[in-house]
Amino acid sequence: MSTESIAAHPQPVNKRKRKLQLAPYLFVLPNLLIFTVFIVIPTILGAVYSFHEYDGLNPMTFIGIENYAEIFTDVKFWQTLGKTATYAIIVVPLIYICALGIAILLVQQIVLKGFFRAIFYWPTMISFIIVGLTWRWIFGELGIINGVLEAVGKDSVSFLSDPFFAKLTVIIAAVWSRLGFFMVIFVAGLLAIPKDYYEAAHLDGASKLRAFFHITLPLLKPTTLLVVMLTTIEAFKAYPLMFALTGGGPNKATTYIVQYIYETGFAKQELGLASAMSIVLFVIITIFTVLQFKLTKGGEN
Repeated sequence: MSTESIAAHPQPVNKRKRKLQLAPYLFVLPNLLIFTVFIVIPTILGAVYSFHEYDGLNPMTFIGIENYAEIFTDVKFWQTLGKTATYAIIVVPLIYICALGIAILLVQQIVLKGFFRAIFYWPTMISFIIVGLTWRWIFGELGIINGVLEAVGKDSVSFLSDPFFAKLTVIIAAVWSRLGFFMVIFVAGLLAIPKDYYEAAHLDGASKLRAFFHITLPLLKPTTLLVVMLTTIEAFKAYPLMFALTGGGPNKATTYIVQYIYETGFAKQELGLASAMSIVLFVIITIFTVLQFKLTKGGEN
């Protein structure tokens, strides 16, 4: 075919190029639609509701910033937010330490390494509701642990009706259910570290502990930032696990901020106020994330 004929018929080539350019967007489209329907649109609606008095049944009434003003005088909101922050301060380091420790063990040359990785990851595939019900079956008044205690002649323990033990049970269940997910992230981060660094440190006489603090941790800064950010956001959003495990009790001891927002919106039918609370929580999490990103310089080494 001559050059003139190719120049005269460029359409097939151009169509092929357009299809190749369009293909990536088609792959992303399903996730983009899901994100838009379940994240973007509800967020916009929530922002609109936050400036209205709305019970979900009657027409909305615009009230400006009254909902936000009410939040700042709502003692229970700030008490619940404080309990949530305390829960996050405990859970985030626990998940970080346990996930990193297990990841370090599972990147070593050990027998059945793949099996153990699967075992630790398995709980992340279970919904929080099922996790809560499972641990309720273990720690409940008629649960396995109390059954064992009674079998050996000991008194049963009110794990879910005592505030201290209820909080402890929630923390244990949360760490157990999310440990495997972050372990996988740490495994990926550890495998990305060149082995040459460790070999050089070994030749210089550095101990494994020193290599950990001077090689592993510094090179894991981007992974650490990701894990801490995700675990913190999850801790502030915690609700299904507590709802299934303790119902928020006893005496609201395990009622955290998302459950309080839910109760405000659906139990009290104050959807406008609940939407304003959600916006405030969103702003708090965003500020924390930005500060963490700035303080760690984006995870740069």
